[in-house]
Amino acid sequence: MKYHPCIDQCTTEGTHCEGCGRSHQEIADTKKLVKAVVEFIQQQDYENPEEFVDRIGKSILKKLQKPA
Repeated sequence: MKYHPCIDQCTTEGTHCEGCGRSHQEIADTKKLVKAVVEFIQQQDYENPEEFVDRIGKSILKKLQKPA
C-alpha cells in the first residue's frame, strides 16, 4: 500500500477518507502516534525538536530496510 498524505479535503463518511484515500482507522492511529511523539519531545524539553524528528525518521527507514 502506498501512503497518501492529507490534502485538506477530509471526509468522515464510509470507511475511507475521500480526500486522501486512507482508512479512518489509519488516520486515527497516525494521529495517536504523532501525539505520542510530540508528548515525548515535550517531556524531554528538546531545544532542537527538528533534529530529533529527522533522526528518528532516518532510524525508522533504516530498520524498515532490514530483512524481517
